[in-house]
Amino acid sequence: MMKIIVTGGAGFIGGNFVHYMIKKYPDYQIICLDKLTYAGNLETLESVMDNPHFTFVKGDIADREFVYGLFEKEKPDIIVNFAAESHVDRSITDPGIFLQTNVIGTGVLLDACRIYGIERYHQVSTDEVYGDLPLSRPDLFFTEATPLHTSSPYSASKASADLLVLAYHRTFGLPVTISRCSNNYGPYHFPEKLIPLMIANCLNDKPLPVYGKGENVRDWLYVEDHCAAIDLIIHNGKVGEVYNIGGHNERTNLQVVETIIDALGKSRDLIKYVTDRPGHDMRYAIDPTKIHDELGWEPKTKFDDGIKKTIQWYLDNKEWWERIISGEYQNYYDKMYSNR
Repeated sequence: MMKIIVTGGAGFIGGNFVHYMIKKYPDYQIICLDKLTYAGNLETLESVMDNPHFTFVKGDIADREFVYGLFEKEKPDIIVNFAAESHVDRSITDPGIFLQTNVIGTGVLLDACRIYGIERYHQVSTDEVYGDLPLSRPDLFFTEATPLHTSSPYSASKASADLLVLAYHRTFGLPVTISRCSNNYGPYHFPEKLIPLMIANCLNDKPLPVYGKGENVRDWLYVEDHCAAIDLIIHNGKVGEVYNIGGHNERTNLQVVETIIDALGKSRDLIKYVTDRPGHDMRYAIDPTKIHDELGWEPKTKFDDGIKKTIQWYLDNKEWWERIISGEYQNYYDKMYSNR
C-alpha cells in the first residue's frame, strides 16, 4: 500500500489532488498536511474526512521538529508538495511569509526526505518562475529550458524552491521531480483569485476589478487535468526532471471576465478597470510537449467547457464560498476536532 503525504492539501489544487487520488487509488493511504492559513479550507476535504484511507494533520512545513516527527511516525513513500503562499498581490505587500513557507518550508521537507528516505519527492511549481512573454510574440512558449526570470517575490520564492529541490537531487541523490503549471481553475478555488472572485462578485452584482486594460494573457489549465499530470509524474516521471504542464487555453484577463459575465447573464458595466499591479507579467504560455512525449499526458478540458463546469460548481456550492467570504470557514477545524 502506497503512503503519500500531500502538503497544502486543504488548498485549491492540493484539495483537488486529494480527491483525485482517493478516487483513483482507493487503497493508497493519503495524509494531508496543511497549516490552515487563510487559504486552507478544511471544508474542501469534508467528503473524505471519514475515509479510513485519509488522514488530516494540521502543521507547518517550516516547523522542522514537527515535520521530522511526522515522517518518523508515518514513513511515507511519496511527498507531493503543494504547500505555498501563492497570491502575487500578497507577496508584494508581505514578501517575508513567502520566503518562510515557500523556501524554508521546502528545505525542511527535503531534509526530512533525505533523513527518513522516500521513493519520490515532487515539487509543485509554477510557470511564473519563467517571467513573462511579450504580447507581440504569440509564437513564443515556455519550455523546460527557458531561463528562470522572476517578476514578483512570489515567483522568486518558487524559483528558489525549485533550485533547492534540484540541488538536493544533485548533491544527495534525492529522487525528485518538479512540475511547472499554468493558471489553474476549477472547483474549490479560493475567492481571491481571478475566476472565483469574478463569479462571486457577478452573482452579488458587485464591481469586477480588472487590472490595467485586462490585456494580460494567461494559459488556463483545468485543475483535474493538472492532477492527472502530477499523478503520471510521481509514478512514471524521470527522477531529476522538470515537466511543464499547460492547458493550451490562452485568454486575456478581460476575455475571461467577459465570459463569466455573459454566462451569468450580467451586464458588462460591472467591469471596473483598476490601477495595474507592480511588475505585472504580460503573458504566460506553456509548451507541454515534454510531458506529452514522455508520459502521454495532454489536457482534456477546453476552456469553454471547463469554465462552464466551474461556474456551475460555484452555483451549486454557494455555501462553500459564501462561508469563506464571511470568514466562517475558519471555524471548521475547531468544529471537527474540538471533541476528538
